[in-house]
Amino acid sequence: MKREISYVVATVAMSAAVPAFAQSSVVLYGLIDEGLEFNTNAGGHPLYNMVSGVHGGSRFGLRGSEDLGGGMKAIFRLENGFDVNSGKLGQGGLMFGRQAYVGLTTRFGTLTLGRQYDSVVDYVGPVTVGDQWGGTIGSHPGDLDNFDNTQRTNNAVKYTSADYGGLTFGGLYSFGGIAGSAARNQVWSLGAGYNNGPLLLGVGYLNVRNPNVSFFGSSSSSTLTAATNNIASPVYSGYASANTYQVFGAGGNYTFGASTVGATYSYTRFAGLGDTKTSGPNTVHYTGSAFFNNVELSYKYQLTTALVLGAEYDYTRGTSVDGHDAAQYHQATVGADYFLSKRTDVYMIGVYQKALGFDSTGKPAVAAINQVTASTSDRQAVVRLGLRHTF
Repeated sequence: MKREISYVVATVAMSAAVPAFAQSSVVLYGLIDEGLEFNTNAGGHPLYNMVSGVHGGSRFGLRGSEDLGGGMKAIFRLENGFDVNSGKLGQGGLMFGRQAYVGLTTRFGTLTLGRQYDSVVDYVGPVTVGDQWGGTIGSHPGDLDNFDNTQRTNNAVKYTSADYGGLTFGGLYSFGGIAGSAARNQVWSLGAGYNNGPLLLGVGYLNVRNPNVSFFGSSSSSTLTAATNNIASPVYSGYASANTYQVFGAGGNYTFGASTVGATYSYTRFAGLGDTKTSGPNTVHYTGSAFFNNVELSYKYQLTTALVLGAEYDYTRGTSVDGHDAAQYHQATVGADYFLSKRTDVYMIGVYQKALGFDSTGKPAVAAINQVTASTSDRQAVVRLGLRHTF
């Protein structure tokens, strides 16, 4: 009996000596998007091709959290982008090019550090057609306002508030990392959103210094200089020498019954053109500023629990170039998305774009649907049939 009592006491003492480990979790997740695509004019020729990641970028990632007690948690996310057809890494070959951050979350909000999305993406992006059913090709020409998160921000500190009755807000600051010049290459943004019942609203502002290097070149594993133009789209590639890139965006969706109507507006400005020393090339010899106004109008209809239909009209107008007519882009998008299950869907997206005036390169504007090879004429159409699976 004494021996049994001694054993119980010893067991209890040992248990008390072992520290209480916090609960933690790690989740593997991902998305695979593959489809057939037809482009009526890809650099002068029609193109039939298989393309990965249009409705949603193909990816896999790890996210996790650890309960630290007192309502505080440590969190992390590592997210990779890839091409299904070739197996290549996305985002310029970066291992975790989509997102990579670590942080702390409390009842007052979340603070994260690493490679992240800016506030325009976080708060205005969710109300756009590109995020909902139109994919990258349904986004604004060249994704000039970054509503479709083409660009990420490196070296970023980000705060996201808690949810206050549907209202959230936040901001981001990225260190430029240039000795003796704190402002060079820096990025900062602010935004807020409201999501309650049928109403979804978002507003955001983004300010980027030396954007050709710090922002449009952020998906490169090499050290970039101002000698190279990192902007592919002719919509704004001529403005690589801008010292500052600014975006103001706002938008909203309202749902009634099976219908959702939406609208967004963005003002995008390339300021301080001619900064060839720290920003980028200036082959057209611009000075001053260039800007774009963009308006998107959309309609979505939930025909059945499994089938979604959508339509969009988008209008973009730029700055006049050397006295020539300002570039204009008229774009129409239609789409259908049918869910075979909660995790698998098939979809169709069709986009038509008409360009007018003179673009940023100083030449007659050509149609330039986002994330495809630009046309050699003022018209372009892209049709895609895709399959998407999440896990």
